[in-house]
Amino acid sequence: MRQTILHCPGIQVLNKYGFAEIRQNILTKQHSLHATTPFNKGKILCLFSAMQVYTEPNPLTVQTGIRSHITLLPEFLKYTNHSCEPNIFFNTTSMELIALKRIDKNEELCFFYPSTEWELAQPFYCYCGSIECLQNVKGAKYLLPAQIKKYAFTDFIKHELQHTNL
Repeated sequence: MRQTILHCPGIQVLNKYGFAEIRQNILTKQHSLHATTPFNKGKILCLFSAMQVYTEPNPLTVQTGIRSHITLLPEFLKYTNHSCEPNIFFNTTSMELIALKRIDKNEELCFFYPSTEWELAQPFYCYCGSIECLQNVKGAKYLLPAQIKKYAFTDFIKHELQHTNL
């Protein structure tokens, strides 16, 4: 059942999943995932696993190796959007979703796409509004050394960054 959030006209709650809920902007039809409870930095929000494994990336996969891209289970995690100031991190080694900083109730859960993607299947222009915004998001392969220092990366991406920056 869809519910309109009373304090935020134009937004509907589509589904609730314990620690998070999927919201949809009625005007733009865009989806987002929001915390239903606060989290402290370092807290594990949930465990995840691979629902399916692909050899090529697509907009709904997370990269775990050179030719390994997974869709996430629980499936609602696909509604996490990008931010150049992320508050969550997908640790693909431990398969844990981790809070990178304090997350307040109702805050959107966002991750830094290049933290898991060497090259994005569909690069895009970012509108996150951060003063540090990358603007053109293409993947970790395209980050400058100063940008790399600011983010957490999966073990796979760390390996690739070290290999290419020798």
